[in-house]
Amino acid sequence: MKNRLSLAQRRALWALSLAYFIQATGALSVAGSLTAISHEWGLSDGQSARLLAIFGLTFAISAPLAQVFLGQMMRKYQVLAGMLVFGLGAFIFAIAPGYTALVISRVVMGLGASLIGPVLVALGAELVTQHERGSAIATILLGVSMASMVGIPLAAWIANSWGARPLFALVALVSVLTALAVWFSVPNMVKGVDIRLRQVGQVLMDGKSLAAFLVVFFITSGVYDMYAFISPMIRDRWQGDTTSVSVALTVIGVAGILGNLFVGRAARRYSAERLLVAGITVLVLDMLLMILPGTLALLYLLLVLWAFSTDLLWPTQQRRIVEIASETTRGISLALTSAFMFCGIGFGSAVASWLYPLFGFYGVMLSAVLFLLLALSSLWISERLRVRSRDLQAASAC
Repeated sequence: MKNRLSLAQRRALWALSLAYFIQATGALSVAGSLTAISHEWGLSDGQSARLLAIFGLTFAISAPLAQVFLGQMMRKYQVLAGMLVFGLGAFIFAIAPGYTALVISRVVMGLGASLIGPVLVALGAELVTQHERGSAIATILLGVSMASMVGIPLAAWIANSWGARPLFALVALVSVLTALAVWFSVPNMVKGVDIRLRQVGQVLMDGKSLAAFLVVFFITSGVYDMYAFISPMIRDRWQGDTTSVSVALTVIGVAGILGNLFVGRAARRYSAERLLVAGITVLVLDMLLMILPGTLALLYLLLVLWAFSTDLLWPTQQRRIVEIASETTRGISLALTSAFMFCGIGFGSAVASWLYPLFGFYGVMLSAVLFLLLALSSLWISERLRVRSRDLQAASAC
């Protein structure tokens, strides 16, 4: 079938996809660069991991507030402001004299990201016709997948080969270049949305929605409880080196893309609830298998299943939020989903930074499994409340 997108539209979508790629890579590269960061500033692994947690928690708090106070801005200007603030944070990281400056840099990067991630898909979807929106959204989200497959492993290699400072200096430079690409490629035609704090509160007070957000929170807490310390865990438990870490991150990226491709087909046959239960269950079993003694080769094999299951969960949870929310609350619900996701990233990373120095690998893995079991419990509660709400609506209609 002939591509109905014009050349200008394709350029705009690829610029937005690049923005997502830079944000995801810069945000999560700390996990793969943990050893290099600790060495450069003389930090413990726990201190370095908390930098990931600080970013996640900043994003979680600022993302909904940014839409309340700055949501009226044109979408293009929101992305441009976000990219420049994100780049400023990366530059502060590169020149940071000590840990306090590193913390400030991650807060600034989190503030910038809060104006990027929640806006990109909404902006891109409005640049094309209704019929082409699915393709446009897929193009933009490809930036996230490519960050997992290429960006984060490449960032780990740069940090371990050249140092953490050059890595974040490069992130700052590419952020500015990406902002220029957005400026010249994306038309300024999509208006922002006026969101009130009262609307956010109404969505959070709805039991089935809140439980659904907690599913996101506990999944990301469990995943990043482990992911934040993947570098020292490979070093300490499997006696791997920096090359082993890069290989592991590449395996995760490639398997994650396969998971994304699979869920696109599976969504036509299975409900979001069934896919979530299957994905979380496989993830729990896979992480329990990691506790058993094994070689690096076995770890890589288990990471394939881990990443496949993880990337099956992200789009499925987004789909479930869309199905639960009404048309009037769908946009707010998706923004809150991103907030709970990054709050989970921050919380899981913080838990890992506390547990790993005390209890090592086993403490982190068992706590990650506990978070995933809490996600299953939240899913059960959310589904029961959803059915009850549907039955009440049906009864009132009679």
